[in-house]
Amino acid sequence: MMEETTQGKERRNKIKLLEEKGIAPFGAKFKRTSEIADCLKDLTKLKNVNLAGRIIAKRLHGKANFMDIKDSSGKIQLYIREDSLDEMSFWLFSQVLDIGDFIGVKGEPFKTRTGEPTIKVESITLLTKTLNPLPEKWHGLKDVETRFRQRYLDLLSNDKVKDIFLKRSKIIAKTREFFDSRGFLDVETPMMQPVAGGATGRPFKTHHNALDLDLYLRIAPELYLKRLIVAGLDKVYEINRNFRNEGISTRHSPEFTMLEVYTAYADYEDMIVLCEELISHLVEEISGTTYISYQGKKIDLKRPWKRLSFAKLMKENYDINPDDPLKQWIEKLKKKGKDLPQLEGAAVNKLSRSQILNLITDIFEPASIDKPVFLTDWFAETCPLAKRQADNPLLVERFELFIGGLEIANAYSELNDPIEQERRFQEELKQDEKGSTRRLDEDYITALSYGMPPCGGLGIGMDRLIMLLSDSASIREVILFPLLKPLE
Repeated sequence: MMEETTQGKERRNKIKLLEEKGIAPFGAKFKRTSEIADCLKDLTKLKNVNLAGRIIAKRLHGKANFMDIKDSSGKIQLYIREDSLDEMSFWLFSQVLDIGDFIGVKGEPFKTRTGEPTIKVESITLLTKTLNPLPEKWHGLKDVETRFRQRYLDLLSNDKVKDIFLKRSKIIAKTREFFDSRGFLDVETPMMQPVAGGATGRPFKTHHNALDLDLYLRIAPELYLKRLIVAGLDKVYEINRNFRNEGISTRHSPEFTMLEVYTAYADYEDMIVLCEELISHLVEEISGTTYISYQGKKIDLKRPWKRLSFAKLMKENYDINPDDPLKQWIEKLKKKGKDLPQLEGAAVNKLSRSQILNLITDIFEPASIDKPVFLTDWFAETCPLAKRQADNPLLVERFELFIGGLEIANAYSELNDPIEQERRFQEELKQDEKGSTRRLDEDYITALSYGMPPCGGLGIGMDRLIMLLSDSASIREVILFPLLKPLE
């Protein structure tokens, strides 16, 4: 139920007045000659214009009155005189219109003595009468929870927030443009899947009534995209929505946007080059420079980017080797003063990527504050879908990219051996906790058995990349409608 305010009651009374005069309070379409921004560009060349927008200011000065209206492109001042308007238009202005209402106006453009672009209004058409006032004094919403719950008001009253989402749209468009120009095929894969695979994560479960079939919202599109590589589509990408039934933080959302890219006859070294080229291209397109500022730190994106060995960091800091069992991990970590009780009950070799990264975050993250860092040489046991290094089978051909302390990308040379892939999947299933919903994706193994060429794959968290490029501290700042706990 809509909360009724005193101003709301006054506005409802105005709706009754409108209806008594036969004026529709929620109007109809209005034919504009241009958007406001276009009008401002050609102001001196125009004689008469039809503009529409929301009233954001109203200033009464006796015979000479002013209003400001705003559409998605910009705002402009309106000059209102009783002797220049028809009777009904002046009645609307003086008795009915409030800040927040939508109107259409017809009038003549001019500039005031101070150079302010203005429209001398000849007629006013009411397009929508609002029931609630806009946020106080048009200064925007201050409470963070209210901003996210009522994003429409946040966008309406805060141009900085609006700019983030305009930038987001441009980044997504430029990403597509980048891959389209390089011969990649933009594809779509299922969001409801019978087997939740392609990443480690707890899925959301649903049920298809007609088929009487349990399904899962995808945690990743990876296995379907690699089926397309098997099918002979050598270069594919998807900008997709993924869902993971896990925690919420400033860097994690249960619903998020990923870019996944796969190219045949390539490996993770090619993905490093592709990753550098894409992000450098986006930064130059968005900011016109190779530098960005994130949370007060200047980051240099000139290529090539720094590389650090995960295996080397684990050895140097904890004396942990890639073939050490978890029991030895715990013993060695305790010697170094690391108290990680969550590891005590974990299955053998069953550590999440975030748990492992937490062990060395304070070591490698500072290196990514002012320059991107590729973390390479991952332990094979942590990467069931990646190809082993030829000269050291205990490690895989994989990297994770960190910029400004944010984990941005993950990539590897894809495992294309169906026998080895099935063995790794089976090993993972043995280590799963009781009650796990995961099961073997037999069709994916079948697809691999028909042959997948050597392949490089790259995944980029688009929300985090947008956080970086818009200097946003929280992932909720770059998602239009983030999931929130209900008030009741």
